[in-house]
Amino acid sequence: MRVAILSDIHGNLTAFEAVLADLRATAPDLVLHAGDLADGGARPVEVIDQIRALGWPGVMGNGDEMLSRPESLEDFALQSSAPPALWDAVRQMAAATRVALGPERLSWLGQLPFVLTQPDFAVVHASPHTCWKAPSAHASDADLDILYSSLGRPIVLFGHTHLPAIRPMQGRVTLLINTGSVGLPFDGDPRASYLLLDKCTPSIRRVAWNVEREVQALATSGLPNAAWVARMIRSASPQMP
Repeated sequence: MRVAILSDIHGNLTAFEAVLADLRATAPDLVLHAGDLADGGARPVEVIDQIRALGWPGVMGNGDEMLSRPESLEDFALQSSAPPALWDAVRQMAAATRVALGPERLSWLGQLPFVLTQPDFAVVHASPHTCWKAPSAHASDADLDILYSSLGRPIVLFGHTHLPAIRPMQGRVTLLINTGSVGLPFDGDPRASYLLLDKCTPSIRRVAWNVEREVQALATSGLPNAAWVARMIRSASPQMP
């Protein structure tokens, strides 16, 4: 069985459509998503509506929870050491995205599960207990095994950090895989990233897309702080507002 797992689209329709074209070529038996579908992008409605029409199962990301339950952002921001200006920008963008999505789509986002399991693997957005924080890439195998073995599967897939990685481990979890981001990669490579799991053998696929087309969509979208998102898309790296 071949399974594709996509994460962190962030309302980037141009990158998403490029990945859809690649999926038609790879022809997986099942497609799943690992959350953060709509926030921070020019066309959240189109992304959400396509995923719902395709019927892909998936899990809730922190961006999805932030949109459907605004208090979750405030809870996390209170614990964060990031500058207040960051959270002000995120609040402004989230408020505009909520208006665009409307109550019915927000309700759908709010009903996404935190964990999705298949016989050989489990999918979360960040970690089993929160979709807001993933462990450091420098965490030990032992610590990661303690955290993710609670899912009861030998392979664990997640997103959140926008940094694709395949990490073999010695423990109850034998493979810990970050799918990377479709719409907002942070590893210096602007190509969309998603995971293909072919009979439990993983590969990260990178898909080129028209960055400047999406930058133009952001410029005309009316999304607050769109120029900030455009900088991150162009650099394929995190930036401050």
